[in-house]
Amino acid sequence: MAEQRVERERRGPGRPRQEHVTAAVLDAVVALVAESGMGALTMDAVAARAGVSKPAMYRRWPTKQDLVIAAVESRIGSLSVPDMGDFRAELRAVLTARMEAYRQPGIARLLAGVIGTAAEADAEPAAYRAYTARVMSETRHLLERGVARGEVRPDVDPGDAATLVAASLVFRMIAEQRLPDAALVDSMVDMIGRAVATRP
Repeated sequence: MAEQRVERERRGPGRPRQEHVTAAVLDAVVALVAESGMGALTMDAVAARAGVSKPAMYRRWPTKQDLVIAAVESRIGSLSVPDMGDFRAELRAVLTARMEAYRQPGIARLLAGVIGTAAEADAEPAAYRAYTARVMSETRHLLERGVARGEVRPDVDPGDAATLVAASLVFRMIAEQRLPDAALVDSMVDMIGRAVATRP
């Protein structure tokens, strides 16, 4: 215990070193991609920008895919929507939170990069599937909650519906090259809400 106390005192105030390295590296990834695109994203460039060693990076993120996924999740994390007693209100909360996150500088390029790295020959499909499952987990949760309340049809597949919710914003941003906005959120809440509702 005394040795641990001495070590904490030696480090001084502030975040532990591990947290500092993680934040510096993920910030560097986002900045590099925002400024120059995925082509500029190499382990060497990230290490230089973050001021950390490559071994320190590889210990945390063994592959470029791991690094890009971690960077995206540092900006677009998991959601937790409280029970509002209304499926459409909860759906609006999810879509609005995602829309606001996607409008951050550099996020469009970063999301495109996540999809791109998943398609590379040495990519790990399970890592990408785990990432998308985390991103869509709250949408599936609120759909299941809607079924339990009798608002969402019980024959609606939560996974398929969650894909529809997520795809609406991502396709607008990546494929159509337009930032998602409040008008798109309104439209999706209306269309998806009517598609899954037990009543019109």
